[in-house]
Amino acid sequence: DGALIAWVAGGGTGAAQIIGAHTDSPALKVRPRPDTGRVGFRQVAVEVYGSPILASWADRDLGLAGRVVVRSGDGTETRTFRTGPVLRVPLLAIHLDREANEGLRLDRQQHIVPVWSLGEPRDGDVADWLASLVGARPGEVVAWDATAFDVQPAALLGPQGEFLTSGRLDNQVSCFAATEALLARADVAGDGGPLAVVALLDHEEVGSTSATGAGGAWLSQVLERRAAAVGDDRATWLTDLAESRLLSADMAHGVHPNYVERHEPGHRVVLGGGPVVKHNVNARYATSDTAAAAFTTRCAAAGVPVQHYSHHGALPCGSTIGPIVASALAVDTVDVGVAQLSMHSARELMATADVAPMCRAVTAWLAPA
Repeated sequence: DGALIAWVAGGGTGAAQIIGAHTDSPALKVRPRPDTGRVGFRQVAVEVYGSPILASWADRDLGLAGRVVVRSGDGTETRTFRTGPVLRVPLLAIHLDREANEGLRLDRQQHIVPVWSLGEPRDGDVADWLASLVGARPGEVVAWDATAFDVQPAALLGPQGEFLTSGRLDNQVSCFAATEALLARADVAGDGGPLAVVALLDHEEVGSTSATGAGGAWLSQVLERRAAAVGDDRATWLTDLAESRLLSADMAHGVHPNYVERHEPGHRVVLGGGPVVKHNVNARYATSDTAAAAFTTRCAAAGVPVQHYSHHGALPCGSTIGPIVASALAVDTVDVGVAQLSMHSARELMATADVAPMCRAVTAWLAPA
């Protein structure tokens, strides 16, 4: 269901070194009654998920991917699908909106409705089309979770491939690094180090309050069930948890060359400068001094440079799963990320050189001290 918790038992103390990240990204999701359109166009009704830069989704070739629940015998089964380019949100011609370049405004309800085909819309058309994609018959589709995506593949940009450009860098880069770190720890399982945990959770972009989000009980329940499975009672596990630490991994705001004034002057983090520790005294990030010290010390030992981010004082600050998990588990936490531009765009940008240092940094976090 869009989330994953995995661990490696080191064989040492019951305390845990945890990496948390989120799997979701802002997007357009197909509504339960998707058949719409007018003036000779068949369109697909979508709902905006999270806080995307809406204009970045316009005039792009979009595919659909997700899962479909279909009737099967006396019950149902879930099948996944992924299409090529099938949708587009066309912008209005400049001749019909001469002020577009002075400030384009898109209404989520009226303007973000992709065209799909020509003709008059009919109820059931989209559902039957989804059925055909997963090998089902018309009328067999019961429900779906379908998301639009930019079909342009990820690419390296620049004369030496300095940049990585792709959709969903926020936060798949962190998920990738966390998984690499856990695999590295698995290679030395039983080394006497602490329990190593990776929690890749869903729905951060919409507040994390779901069964598989950071605001739900799933992570704490899984950790407690794991402790019980190895013979620890609840009191023992809670004691171990108090000695644990969390690294919340999410992307960071790199300084933008065209909007330098939007960044705090003393904390302009650069693309290619290494992992970023994110600080906020109002707890929008969960970084404590002790957890930040633990992270930077491990990075120094691994030869990884570290940057520090603090948000512009006159602008509202975003957040991560860090404060949510930290408050639920009562664990010491550091918020860490990789600098990027175009956050929440359909297509984001980061430095290629930042991927390996982030992997080394979070691998060091899970390694025995």
